[in-house]
Amino acid sequence: MVAAWIVVAVLVLLAALQLALACGLPWGAFAWGGQHETLPTPLRIASACTIPVYAVMAVVVLDRAGEIDVLPEAAADVGAWVVFGFAALSVAVNAMSRSTKERVTMTPLSVVLAVASLLVATA
Repeated sequence: MVAAWIVVAVLVLLAALQLALACGLPWGAFAWGGQHETLPTPLRIASACTIPVYAVMAVVVLDRAGEIDVLPEAAADVGAWVVFGFAALSVAVNAMSRSTKERVTMTPLSVVLAVASLLVATA
């Protein structure tokens, strides 16, 4: 299912950004409200913690779409809706960011993630 692979692609991009932020690259304007050029230690840790979360989300979506089979069907079904809920919430949060860079880049990316994850959840 193409929508599942779109979700995975977006999650890989987000994970790469979070890894860069966790490593101290000065891209903080694109995440966590955009208040820091280089993230302070607590936000670097938070960025690192999002990476396995994104990986789990990718597994859930791929399982729900039938691309892999590692989860019980009910877990994949419910999990796909959780992924959509996260994505829908991220649209709102990114759209409200005080950082122009975060609003302009992450809001559209979140919309793509939300639409694609909705397609997976409803398939």
